[in-house]
Amino acid sequence: MFKKLNNIGDCGIVCDFGEEVNREINSNVIKLFHHIKEKVLDGSLKGIVNYTPSYNKLIINFDLDKINSYKIIDFLKSVDFSKLNLFQKSKKWTIPICYDFEIDLGNISKILKMEKEEIINIHLNTNFFIYMVGFIPGHPFMGDLNPKLFLNRLKTPRVKIPPGSVGIVEKFCNIYPYESPGGWNIIGRTPTKLFNKENEIRPCLLSPGDTVKFKLISKKEFGKLANE
Repeated sequence: MFKKLNNIGDCGIVCDFGEEVNREINSNVIKLFHHIKEKVLDGSLKGIVNYTPSYNKLIINFDLDKINSYKIIDFLKSVDFSKLNLFQKSKKWTIPICYDFEIDLGNISKILKMEKEEIINIHLNTNFFIYMVGFIPGHPFMGDLNPKLFLNRLKTPRVKIPPGSVGIVEKFCNIYPYESPGGWNIIGRTPTKLFNKENEIRPCLLSPGDTVKFKLISKKEFGKLANE
């Protein structure tokens, strides 16, 4: 299952599942993420400080005073992935989106030689799978976008992207939780808040392995939901 298990410094291990970015590999990354989380919470795996999933790798950080890399690697090699069920942990989300707040739809339409309405319809009818959450707190990287909408990043990234902006690049779709720089093609915005630092148990609304479907709302509905 693992392509490689390598130490990174004295207190870290990278679980490498390969170089490809696809749902099958990412599902195994997320299965391992949830499995480690369970073992940490029930106390059977002590000394783990953090475990961070990406598209095709998972990094484990640990306290060297409580556990060492040999014990962790032995634990990892004992994991039976066939017995891990991702779908018991994942959630299905419907997230509202208003395309009136687009920034790049006109340009996207010219590049892809498609009408804006067709682009919106394809986006609305895609079930997105969350590969990872990162870059900034609560920021989901979702696939798999319909190949008809594949685009490159902007040649010049923007200094400020409004919070809630929904962007697409290559096979992926994302949502910016906060105002931040970015080079993705912005097709709309959502009023949904993706990160709540006051929620100590679950500050991130979305998690790796969850699925997202977007729901069309008007500008008026956006304002109402944003103020709730």
